[in-house]
Amino acid sequence: MWAHSMTVQDYQDLIDRGWRRSGKYVYKPIMNQTCCPQYTIRCRALHFQASKSHKKVLKKMLKFISKGDVSKVASEEEPMDSHIEDVATCDFPHKNESQVSQSDLTPLAVDQAERVENEDKDSGETKEEGNVQKVESDSVQICADKGTPVPAEPSHSAKAVHAPPKPGKGADLSKPLCRKAKDIRKERKLQKLLQNQMGTAEGSQLQGDQAFLLQNSKSKTNQPKNIEDFVFVPLPDDARHKLEVRVVRSSPPSSQFKATFQESYQVYKRYQMVVHKDPPDKPSINQFTRFLCDSPLEAEHAPNGPECGYGSFHQQYWLDGKIIAVGVIDILPYCVSSVYLYYDPDFSFLSLGVYSALREIAFTRQLCVKAPDLCFYYMGFYIHSCPKMRYKGQYRPSDLLCPETYVWTPIEQCLPLLEHSKYSRFNQDGKAVDEGRLKELGRVRVLHKRTVMPYSIYKKRRKGPSDEASVQQYASLVGQTCSERMLLFRS
Repeated sequence: MWAHSMTVQDYQDLIDRGWRRSGKYVYKPIMNQTCCPQYTIRCRALHFQASKSHKKVLKKMLKFISKGDVSKVASEEEPMDSHIEDVATCDFPHKNESQVSQSDLTPLAVDQAERVENEDKDSGETKEEGNVQKVESDSVQICADKGTPVPAEPSHSAKAVHAPPKPGKGADLSKPLCRKAKDIRKERKLQKLLQNQMGTAEGSQLQGDQAFLLQNSKSKTNQPKNIEDFVFVPLPDDARHKLEVRVVRSSPPSSQFKATFQESYQVYKRYQMVVHKDPPDKPSINQFTRFLCDSPLEAEHAPNGPECGYGSFHQQYWLDGKIIAVGVIDILPYCVSSVYLYYDPDFSFLSLGVYSALREIAFTRQLCVKAPDLCFYYMGFYIHSCPKMRYKGQYRPSDLLCPETYVWTPIEQCLPLLEHSKYSRFNQDGKAVDEGRLKELGRVRVLHKRTVMPYSIYKKRRKGPSDEASVQQYASLVGQTCSERMLLFRS
């Protein structure tokens, strides 16, 4: 359907029933009929734990900013674009669109699309794989030589001597265990500190204090790092680069958005031409505007909401005063919803798709401080039948939306079902039904001849063939609640 105008709460309710938007075009896959079922996926941002590959990307960016280091080793374990939308885009002309001006509509006017032209399809199907560069880790493991004592390690001379195993048959028990370099450095530092403080203290007392300090320090060092530990770490004064992330409202366009529009568009054009092999005339300004700038969402502010408000935004990544990437997002009552990402191909070595997804999760956690209900990160669609699109399931913990009852199910419970069948009902309660299903067709709100009325009245006034089947389909897909809040345009 073509959405002329929509509240953020209506769109939140729609995506919780499997809908997504591309510009002002709002669509819902027919899950049990399509060849590749697309399941709505969300990440529980407050409990998100970065994986090892995620931390590698964060460390790589940190090294690049602080030291200018550029890793040359590429890996294809995870796609570059970690959260781009999975849909045909932008040019969806609808015959009714030109018949109704904004002044004719209430703020929630929505008309149902009867014909969709898909001429810009390729520009939205951005399911490419990219590169994740390998970087050096802070947790490099070292193994001490056989004759080299390790600080705070008990002597191995009194232990039974084990014959070294043959190569490939297991660990050599006669050698000390491999330990992290940072743990060894910490132990040495503590030993030196104790020796300086206590001087000629009794050995037993020294060992007791040392054991106490080591035990306390170990419990702290075992805490896993979160995204913020990498993203908001203080940089040295001589850092080689400066990275700044700005959030600008795209609809209605803010002054900052207007001032940076041309630069942002040029990044998009290069991205489409280099990454998606578009001809130079295809990523036009009009196409860019329809696809990534126009939005049906109304700007809203609430006392207990985020300072930037709700609605549609561009999250711009500025490196040394230049835009290198833009994440298109919607800020809704319960989530940050990722729409698209485009970036300067010259900086693809930074794995900007993965990095921006992690930044958007961190951004969601920031917004949640002011707006406690806003605690989820929606990544669009998860397509299990397409191996290249399974990477979204690596952002854990995450849930998939049941296509029949519209309840959220942890992805761990869904994957075995999807391995067995590409279409699956995740809700295992056979008696459960869609609680938001259509119950009364007559209560569906319709906009007809500039007048708002329930469908029961419109049905009596309508001339010509019945459109009840079309209205029934619309209402069953959006649900009873939205069908009574939104206005279905009827000519």
